[in-house]
This record gives sequence, structure tokens and C-alpha cells, in this order.
Amino acid sequence: MKSYTYYPGCSSEATAVGLDISARSVAEALGMELKELEDWNCCGSTPYGSLDELEAIVVAARNLALAEKTGLDLVTPCSACFVTLNKARVHMMEKPQLKAKVNEALAAANLEYKGTVKVRLLIEALMADITTQQIAAKVKNPLKGLKIAPYTGCQEVRPRFGFDHPENPVALDSIVEVLGAEVVPYPSKCKCCGGSAVIAEEGLTLELMYRLLDDATKNGAQCIVTPCPLCQMNLDAYQGKVNSKFNAKFNLPVLFVTQLIGVALGLKGDKLGLNKNIINPNKVLAKYL
Repeated sequence: MKSYTYYPGCSSEATAVGLDISARSVAEALGMELKELEDWNCCGSTPYGSLDELEAIVVAARNLALAEKTGLDLVTPCSACFVTLNKARVHMMEKPQLKAKVNEALAAANLEYKGTVKVRLLIEALMADITTQQIAAKVKNPLKGLKIAPYTGCQEVRPRFGFDHPENPVALDSIVEVLGAEVVPYPSKCKCCGGSAVIAEEGLTLELMYRLLDDATKNGAQCIVTPCPLCQMNLDAYQGKVNSKFNAKFNLPVLFVTQLIGVALGLKGDKLGLNKNIINPNKVLAKYL
């Protein structure tokens, strides 16, 4: 069993409880030991860095310094946390003066960031360490006949800080395929859903969501799968508002990739947090559960 330091992220305790539940369940089933980072704090999120870059990096670096003490790779299921933590790591690596200022702040909590911890996204660890072949070998309920739009989102493919191709990511497609499901053509796979901009610019963001949902529907998808809690929340929670604004009739379940993996592995719905989804996925998944 391979061990990792696990950073759940704030969404896992609020809007993305299903992501955390399914991530832990799937990791256990696949032989990954996730040791939750003790006393972790918010990664700083994307907006913080727009207000005060130094403070935002200090907030992220506190988690990195804590994780560094474990000697394990830091793994998170959240695309936004992955990018934020990785961005802080890269900036400090490239700017020694910035790293010195960050460590000056961290010293108040008797912490120091040395630059040795590796930040990884959970699905990258699944592909690199567990491998799609081993995942396929553990599939108990092949998802044959299920048509899926794999929505990577815009976070994990950010140039320099991401791990997949920025314009044509394939990691999510590969995972969906080894589970036995069919990947539908999805040109919008790495377009932005609007993220937290929905709070300030709801009309604009709803249009972005409409395009994503429409693209998936037109290509025959029965559901959308994503690793990102922000993308999942927007497409799941705001689907009703999208329908109202654009006179549409979308009823498309939006699953976390860990939920989908869990279904294929034969895990029960309560172990995957499926009851936390707003658009009920049970009709689409009924014959596989």
C-alpha cells in the first residue's frame, strides 16, 4: 500500500462532500493510504492571490510546510487546491527572495518551508502510481453502455502548474474508458465553467454553463464527469437556473470521477456520497449499482 499526505480542501467539507467521501473510499479500495494532513488550512484559493499575492502564498505555504514534515507526497482531490498549492511551490522555487519572506512569516508558527514536498492531484496519482491497468483489473461493474462527457475543467491543465495537456487533456478520458464507459466527443472539456464568478456575474457564468451542458447533451452524454469541485457544483447546483434562463430542459447528472470509479469498483452509493449530488444520478447509474 502506497501512502500519501491527504489534503481534502475546504470544498470537501461544504459543497463537495461527495468528492471527499468517494476519494477516501476509492483510495482504500485501490490500495492507497491517505493520511489527512493534520491542522491543514484553506489553500488560499484563486481570488486571494488577486488581492495580496504574498499573503496568499504564505497561506498555501503553511500547508506545504506541514506536509513536508511527513516526508510523503501531498495529494489533493481538488483541482483548484492542486493549482494553488503548486503555484505557491513553483513561485517560491523560482524566487528565493519570496521564499525568504514566506519563511519569515511562517517562523511565527515555528514552521519553515524547504521546498521538498511534491504536490499532486489525486487522479494523476491514480494514473501514475496505481495505473489504469490496475484500476481496470479491479472493476467489478463495467460501465458498458454509459455515455460520458469527461469535463476536466480549466484548473488542472493550467500551463506550468497543471499535469495534463492544456488544450486536449486525456487523463480523464483514459480513466472513463478503463471503467468500460464510452467517452463522447466533448470539445468543451477544458473550458471554464465560471467558477466563483457566479457570485458576482451570475448571468455571464450561467451562459458558460449552458454551453458546457449543451455541448455534452448534443454529443449524446448521459452524464458529465469531472475531478473539480467548483465545476461540479456549478453544473449541478445551477442547472435549474440555466434551464430557466435559456428555456432548456437539461437533467444531466454531474459526477465526480471518484464517484464513477467507485461505482465501477462495486462500492455502494453511501460510500460514494451519491446522495449529496443535486441532479439525482441513480436513474443513469441504476443498472451498475
